[in-house]
Amino acid sequence: MQLVTTRPVLAEALLGQRSGLVARLALVVGGVALLWASAKLQVPFYPVPMTLQTLVVLGLGMTVGWRFAGTTVALYLVQGLIGLPVFAGTPEKGIGLAYMMGPTGGFLVGFLAAAMLMGWLAERGWGRNAVSTVGAMLIGNAVIYAFGVAWLGTLVGWDKPVLEWGVYPFLLADLFKVGLAAALLPMAWRVSGWLKDRDQR
Repeated sequence: MQLVTTRPVLAEALLGQRSGLVARLALVVGGVALLWASAKLQVPFYPVPMTLQTLVVLGLGMTVGWRFAGTTVALYLVQGLIGLPVFAGTPEKGIGLAYMMGPTGGFLVGFLAAAMLMGWLAERGWGRNAVSTVGAMLIGNAVIYAFGVAWLGTLVGWDKPVLEWGVYPFLLADLFKVGLAAALLPMAWRVSGWLKDRDQR
């Protein structure tokens, strides 16, 4: 697979040269499906139920690089924009542009920025060990929060408790997902090394 990167990303390491156009399309389609599913699946947590969407958004970037991550998240956002119920709380809380202009709109834009940034970091070697994975995930979450809070404050007014609404309830869940990524991504890199060694025998 000819992804143009500074350093190979995880998808390249796992798939090697065994893939072409079909695998590229599968990466995008599979990523969109994961984003859709992760928005709809709620896991009991404290103080509010969590979705796995930020884990998928950031994990995509760390796995496929900034171009594929950007394409995947952009396609997902376009699906939501045209009215498909792909976002959390849709169609119950609205669909299409009306939903995207609501309180969560900034977080959705943050998904795109964070996924591309994670891909850029992955192309520079981040995500291969627990320390760099934690660092990348924290940066990615901060980007999502920054976009989300900026829009939320603009929409409802900065005199409102925007941090209490848009950040504090989700911090524990996001820290949990950071820890999960720190376990899974380095493990996947070890698997890719094992596959490479096996193929060279």
